[in-house]
Amino acid sequence: MTQTTKFTLTAAAAALLGAGVTLTTSASGWTLPALFKDKAPATTAAPAEAPVAVAAAVPAATPAPVLLPGAPQPNYRAIVQSQGPAVVGITVAGLHKTEGPAVMQQGPGMEDDPFFRFFRGIPGLRMPQQGGAQPFRGQGSGFIISSDGLILTNAHVVREAKQVTVKLSDRREFSAQVLGSDPATDIAVLKVDAKGLPTVQLGDPKQVQVGDYVLAIGAPYGFEQTATQGIVSAKGRSLPGDSVVPFIQTDAAVNPGNSGGPLFDASGRVIGVNAQIYSQSGGFQGLAFSIPVDVALKIKDQIVAHGKVEHARLGVTLQDLSAPLASSFGLDAPDGALVSSVQPGSAAAKAGLKAGDVITQVDGEPVRVAGDVSSRVGLARPGDKLKLELWRDKKRVSETVALGRADKEAQEASAAPQGGQLGLALRPLQPQELRGSGLDGGLLIERVTGPAQLAGVQPGDVLLALNGKPVQNIDEVRAAMKDSPKSVALLVARDGQQIFVPVRLG
Repeated sequence: MTQTTKFTLTAAAAALLGAGVTLTTSASGWTLPALFKDKAPATTAAPAEAPVAVAAAVPAATPAPVLLPGAPQPNYRAIVQSQGPAVVGITVAGLHKTEGPAVMQQGPGMEDDPFFRFFRGIPGLRMPQQGGAQPFRGQGSGFIISSDGLILTNAHVVREAKQVTVKLSDRREFSAQVLGSDPATDIAVLKVDAKGLPTVQLGDPKQVQVGDYVLAIGAPYGFEQTATQGIVSAKGRSLPGDSVVPFIQTDAAVNPGNSGGPLFDASGRVIGVNAQIYSQSGGFQGLAFSIPVDVALKIKDQIVAHGKVEHARLGVTLQDLSAPLASSFGLDAPDGALVSSVQPGSAAAKAGLKAGDVITQVDGEPVRVAGDVSSRVGLARPGDKLKLELWRDKKRVSETVALGRADKEAQEASAAPQGGQLGLALRPLQPQELRGSGLDGGLLIERVTGPAQLAGVQPGDVLLALNGKPVQNIDEVRAAMKDSPKSVALLVARDGQQIFVPVRLG
C-alpha cells in the first residue's frame, strides 16, 4: 500500500525544486517525481540516490561567521559603567610663544596640516595675527591608571600649559601637575593630589587583531564622557613624523577633545591612547590612530623614575621595499626595511651597516615595513643591543648593534652645515641614493624648521635648486643666501616629482 503525503517546502527549497512538488513515501523508501517535462517519473529509487541528486543541484553554502576565541562580543553599556568613571576631561591654559606673524590655530603649536591634525584646543579658538606671547585655552582627555592620581594623556594636550585642571565623571575637579611629557611618542603623565580614585583596566595591544571591536571614551568638542564604538582597522601604522609609534588604526569616531582618552577592547581593557586623526576638514572622517598602551606605559615608567625620557637611535635612513626593488635585490617578497643611507659615526656605522642592506628581522621578529624597525629602535633605551638579520649581496648576514642616544646624535647633527635662515639641515646625496632616485644631484633635506617648515618643505625632500640655480653642495646654498633675501624659491624633488616651494624669510 502506498501513502501519499504533501509537504510545504521552504522558500529556498521551492525555488530549487519548483512549487507543488510531492514527495511519495512507501515501505521501500522515498521517491521523487521528475522535475523536468522531458523525463518520465521515476518509480522507485535507492534511498541514497535521491538525496545525492538534490544535493548536487544545491550550491555550497557560505559558512556563517563564527566568533573566534579571544574576540568576545562587547557589552558597551557595561564598559562605560565600569570604566567610564576613570576617564577624565582635561582643560589647560597658558601662553603660546610665537615668532613673527602667527598662523590661525586651534591651540598651542598645532600645525595646519591637512593630513594629520592633533586633537588639541577648543573648536573655533583663534589666535591673533601678531607675534609675542598669546594666551590660549585647550581641552583634551585622559584616564587614571593608579588610585593615587596618576593619569595618562597626550603630550600635545599639555604642551606649554601653565594651568592643568582634571575633571572627573562625578564633577570633582583637581589641579594637576605635569610630571613629564615625551613629544616623540606624544605621551604625558599627570598627577593629582587624591586617593581612592577609580582606575581603568589595562590590556595587551598585541592580542588585539584587525576586525576586533573597540570603544573610545573622551570629551570631543568638550562633550564629556562621550562613548563611540568601532573596530580595529589596522595595526602597526607608521605615520609621517611619527615613526617611533606603531599606531593602532580604528574607525571609532574621535574628534578634537578626544585626545589622550582611552581606547578599550571588547572586554573593557585599555589598549590604546587616542592621539591623531586623518582629516581634511579638522573633524572625524573615519580614520583615527591610537598609541598602543604598552608603549605609553614604557614612557610612563621612565617619566615617573627619571622625570624625562631617553630614546635610542640607530642612525640610518630607511624606506619600504616595493616589488621591483625586492626583485632587484634578489628577494622573493617586498618584506623588510631598505637602508638608503647610514649616518657617519652612528651606531649603525659602527656596526658595519651599509646602504643597500635590507633589515629582515630585529631580535628574531620579522620586519615587514620600515616602520617596524623605527618603532623598535625608538622605544629602546640608549645602549640596548639589537640583533639585526640583514639581506646583503643576496646573502643573509647577522649584525649586533649597540644603539646610540637620540638626543646626543641630534645635537651632533644640529652642528652640521645648515641652510642658513631657511631652517634646513642638508647633506649631499650618496652615490647609491643618486642611483636609486634617478637624480643627477641635489642635497637631501634631513630636518626642517623655521620658514621652510612653515612653507611646507618636508624631511626627505631633495633640494635641487634655489632661485633657479642648481645646488650641489652646502657652500652654494650659503652663497645664495648671503644677501639675506626676503623670499626664495626652492625646487625640491618629492615622490618622483619636482615642485617649487616659495619660502618667505622676512
